[in-house]
Amino acid sequence: MIFRIMNEICVCRVGRVEFAQVWAWQEALRELRREGQMPDILLLVEHPPIYTCGRATLPEHLLSEELDGQPIDRGGSVTFHGPGQLVAYPIVDLRPRGRDVHQYLRDLEAVLIETLGTYGLEGEARSGLTGAWVGGRKVASIGIHVRHWITAHGLALNISTDLQYFAAIRPCGLGSEEMATMEVLLGRELVLAEVESVFLRAFADVFAVELTEIDRGELQAFIARPEQSV
Repeated sequence: MIFRIMNEICVCRVGRVEFAQVWAWQEALRELRREGQMPDILLLVEHPPIYTCGRATLPEHLLSEELDGQPIDRGGSVTFHGPGQLVAYPIVDLRPRGRDVHQYLRDLEAVLIETLGTYGLEGEARSGLTGAWVGGRKVASIGIHVRHWITAHGLALNISTDLQYFAAIRPCGLGSEEMATMEVLLGRELVLAEVESVFLRAFADVFAVELTEIDRGELQAFIARPEQSV
């Protein structure tokens, strides 16, 4: 498959995959992106239940001694990933975007706020923090890692996530009662695939890019055969 580098993001709706597998994919994709062998790429994922601990995680953020969190290299504290959550991992080269990590974070927040707004939810960002809140409750978290100006990790939007999972931690260092889902805020059920489509439109709008969708098989084949042309 031939890709154009500029103004294009390749999108793969991966489906439900273990966190460790997607983390390995991100590392491989980031190296390919750094070498110019692929365009920016956006992975949309739903994980089986897992707690991940970013670089800012403190012992007091884990409220259960039995909790087994996965240490990772992203920013932020401990959070939960699981069913009913849209997790997005952009592998984006920030060099053509002014090497501005803070603007990248603000853009991710803007994507979330635009997505929420499509459903009539008034999302907002908070100074000094990352993520998106609605009415004082946090509905989405952001934690990234940047190496050679290529991003990894990303964001998690709670759609129908079981909020009981957050009771075992202080998510992002906050109180677990502060977390919410879109379904709780709206009082109705949502379909994950529908929210994905809304999210992708918002992403294309905020980042001013065209989206090219590939399936999971194409993604895995591309990782396995990096000699393919761009």
